[in-house]
Amino acid sequence: MKFKLSKHAEQEMDRRRIPPALLQQVLSRPDQVVPMLGGLKAYQSKIDFGGGKNYLVRVIVAEDANPPIVVTMYRTSKISKYWRGI
Repeated sequence: MKFKLSKHAEQEMDRRRIPPALLQQVLSRPDQVVPMLGGLKAYQSKIDFGGGKNYLVRVIVAEDANPPIVVTMYRTSKISKYWRGI
């Protein structure tokens, strides 16, 4: 599926140093897709950025647009806050 990046998402990708290839990986093969308020969805994956510490990369997507729009993205060490058990 093709996604469009919002201006904010482009800025956050640069500011948070999230490589385009990593963004594409999370969007194409997320570990989880979590529904959010307002019809948004969080595509998220656990990623090791080096040093043996995992982070959760969350990509927030408005799927009701055509093509879907990446609203923002970030990485967090607070995996348990956002991870949903199956």
